[in-house]
Amino acid sequence: MRRKNRRPAACEDSGQVTAVVVVSVAGLFLFAGLVIDGGLALAGKVRAADTAQEAARAACQEVDLDYLRATHRTRLNTPLAGAVARGRVAAVGDTARVQVREDQVRVSVTHIQRTQVLSLVGLDRLTTTASATAHIELGTTTPWDQGTQGAP
Repeated sequence: MRRKNRRPAACEDSGQVTAVVVVSVAGLFLFAGLVIDGGLALAGKVRAADTAQEAARAACQEVDLDYLRATHRTRLNTPLAGAVARGRVAAVGDTARVQVREDQVRVSVTHIQRTQVLSLVGLDRLTTTASATAHIELGTTTPWDQGTQGAP
C-alpha cells in the first residue's frame, strides 16, 4: 500500500498567491493613477499660469487715457482692468483673484482638475494655482511726441 504524501493543513499555501496578486494589482492601479492624474495636474498648473499671464496682459490694455493725457503718467482704469482680467479667467472656467494697482495688475488663478484614476480611491480633484503680474509702461518716443517737430 502506498502512503499519500500530504502536508498538514497548517502548512497549506492555497490562496497566498491570490493575496499577492490583489495587492500587486492595487499597487499598479495606484501607480497608474499617480502618473496619469499627476500629469493632468501638471498640465492644469501650466494652463493656470498661461491664463494668469493672459489675463494680466489683457487687463493692462485698460489704460486711463484721460489721466495719461493730463499728466503724461500711466495709470490703469481700475474697475475696467479688473473686470477684463476676471472675464478672461472666467472664459476658461477657472476662478481668479485680481489686484489692480496704479500701473500693474496681479492675477492669481485657481484651476480645479478632476481626477481620472485616483477618484477610485476617493481623490476626486486636484487644485492648482498660478499667479502673474503685468505692468504698463510708456512706449518709445519719437521727435514729434516731444513737440519738437510736427507729425509725419
